[in-house]
Amino acid sequence: MMKFDPWPVFFKREFNRNWPFIVGFAITGTIISKFPLGLTGSYRSHSPILNNSIH
Repeated sequence: MMKFDPWPVFFKREFNRNWPFIVGFAITGTIISKFPLGLTGSYRSHSPILNNSIH
């Protein structure tokens, strides 16, 4: 006789409950990762935050 394995039931229930958070974290992480890569060199040289010279 096979034993009942609760893990597939648990993961399906938890995924159905938490998928909006997972998708939100993925979208937010993608935006945060791609924004600094799109900065140009002129923006970096004129930015007081990136140059650590706040007047």
